[in-house]
Amino acid sequence: MKRKILILTLALVSLTHLMAQKHELTYKSYTKDVAKQDTSLTIIYRNQDEISIQGNEDLMQFNPIQGLAHETLYINYVTKTLYRQLEYQDSEVYLATSTMSDNSLEPQGEETIKGYKCKKYRTSINSNTIELWITEDLNMNATPFLQFSNLPGVLIKFQRNGSSVTELSSIKPLNKKAQINTQPLANAKQVTFRELDQIEKDKKVITTNIFSKQRIHWGDTVRHQGPMPFDTTIHFAGGTIILKKLNLQALPDHYQYFLELTTQSSGDAYDRTGSVFIIPEDSITFYTALTEGIDKLPYFESKKGNKYQGMHITNQYTPPVELIRFFTPFGVGYFNDIVKLDGLEWEDEVYYKQEITELSKYLKGEVLIGVFIGNYDGGGHLVSLDLKAYPGDFYVEMNKKDKKFVFPLFNTCNVMEMAGQNYPHFFDTDSLTVYFYLPEGVKNLRLRYISTGHGGWGGGDEFNPKENEIFIDGKKIYSFTPWREDCGRYREWNPVSGNFWNGLSSSDLSRSGWCPGTATQAVYVNLGDLPEGVHILKVAIPQGQAEGGSFSAWSVSGVLLGEFEN
Repeated sequence: MKRKILILTLALVSLTHLMAQKHELTYKSYTKDVAKQDTSLTIIYRNQDEISIQGNEDLMQFNPIQGLAHETLYINYVTKTLYRQLEYQDSEVYLATSTMSDNSLEPQGEETIKGYKCKKYRTSINSNTIELWITEDLNMNATPFLQFSNLPGVLIKFQRNGSSVTELSSIKPLNKKAQINTQPLANAKQVTFRELDQIEKDKKVITTNIFSKQRIHWGDTVRHQGPMPFDTTIHFAGGTIILKKLNLQALPDHYQYFLELTTQSSGDAYDRTGSVFIIPEDSITFYTALTEGIDKLPYFESKKGNKYQGMHITNQYTPPVELIRFFTPFGVGYFNDIVKLDGLEWEDEVYYKQEITELSKYLKGEVLIGVFIGNYDGGGHLVSLDLKAYPGDFYVEMNKKDKKFVFPLFNTCNVMEMAGQNYPHFFDTDSLTVYFYLPEGVKNLRLRYISTGHGGWGGGDEFNPKENEIFIDGKKIYSFTPWREDCGRYREWNPVSGNFWNGLSSSDLSRSGWCPGTATQAVYVNLGDLPEGVHILKVAIPQGQAEGGSFSAWSVSGVLLGEFEN
C-alpha cells in the first residue's frame, strides 16, 4: 500500500510540473572535497519556452566595487536565441545576442542522478573535461550554461575536471500569475559577445592615464618654480624627467596594481636607463631639488671625497620610490624605416607591464609620479604610462585596516643625472650603508631590491658579472649576481644596434641585470622578523676600476616590505 502511495505521489509531482507554465529552478555550485565550501547559487526562472538565468543575490545591494554589472542570461528555446545582458549602476545596459548552435554531442549512457533518469554527456573545452547529466523526464528545457542550451532537457548535474560541480538543488512550479521576467530589456544597447566581454573587463579595471606620448629629451632649459600643479606634465633636469601630480582614489586592499609603459625613439639611437618613480612626502623632498637645485638634497661622501646626493633615507629625507627600472632599446620607432635587415621586422614601440601592488601605499591620494630617461639627445624618446587597478573581489571591504608596511631605504639610480646628481660609482671603495628605524610589530620583512650594472666597454661592469652582497647589522643575509643572458630575444626592438663581424648584435650581448628594451625585475630578500629599533643595511658590490675616461656604476634601489601584526 505504501509503495502505491509513493508512486501516486511521484506521479502527481510530475503532473504538476507538466501542467505548470512557470518554474523556479535553483542550482548550487561548489568544489568537491574542500572542507570550507563557498557555495554559490544560480536561479533560473522559466516561462514556457523562455528562461532567465541569474545569481540569487543582487550584488548591487552589497557595497559592490566600481564597474560591477548585474548580469542576466536569457534563452528562448523556440527561436533558439541566446542573450547575455549587463546592467550597470549608471543605468547603462548592454546586450549580446547569438543563435543556439546545433547539438553535436551524443549521449555516453544513462544514469540516475537525484532521482532523475539522465543522459550523460561528455566533452572537452580548453583541455577541461566536462561531464553533464540531463533529464528529459520533466518535459521542459533549462540549463544555467548558455553553451549547453542545445542539449534537450533539464540539466541535473555539471562537473568540470571531476571537482567543480553545479547541480540542481530545487525545482518548484510557480503560480501562473507570478511576475517573472524572461526577456531582455528593450533599452539595451546591442553589441557582440566579444564586445560585451571587453566592456565588462574595461568597466571593472580602473585605468588612470598618466602620460601620453610625452617626449623625454635633452634641451628643455625652462625651470619650474613653486608648487607642482595637478594634472600637468612638467619637464625637469633639462627635459630628461617628466613629472605629474595626481589625486588617486583609495581603493580596497584586494585590488592589484599594474603599470603599463610604452617607449619609442624620437631621435635617440641608444639604449638608455629609465625609471618610473614616486616622490614621497617628507621634510626634504626630491621635488625640492628638482625646483631649487641638487644641493638641497642630503649627501654622503665616498672615501675618494665624491658627493652622492639623495641616494638613501635620512631623518628628513626619503628617496624616490622606484616602481619600474627599464631600458630603452636602440632606436625603435624612429629608425625603423632607416635600417632594414633581411629576416627582421622592427617593432613600432616597446611595451612594458609590471605589477606594483606591493607599493600601493604610494598610489593613494596626492601622488607625484615621474619618468626618467637618461639621454643628451635633442630628439629623445616618446613615453606613455597608464596605471591600472584590477579588483580581486566583488565587494568593497568596510573599515578594513591596511596592514602593509612599505619603507623606501635607498635608490642610487641617479634620475637627476642631467641636473648634477652624481653617477653611483662609489662601490669600488665604499659599501652603500643605510641606517633605519624599524617600528614595533612589523613582521615578515622582505627587501625589494633592483640592481643593474653599468659601464659600457669591454672591462665595464655592464658586461662583467659582479656579485651583490646584502648585510643586515653586520651579518650577510643574501648574495646574488644580476645577469641577463636572454638579450638576443629582443632583437626586433633594436633597429640601430651595432652588428659585429661574427653575426652578433650589440643588443644580443648579456648584461648585468638588464637588456635593451626590457624592464629589470626586482629580487626579494627575506629578512625575517627583526626587532624594533635601529638597524644597519649594507650593499657591497666589487665594482671594476675606471679605465681612461670610462667608469662603472651600479644603480640599486631597495624598499622594505612587511606587515603590521595588528
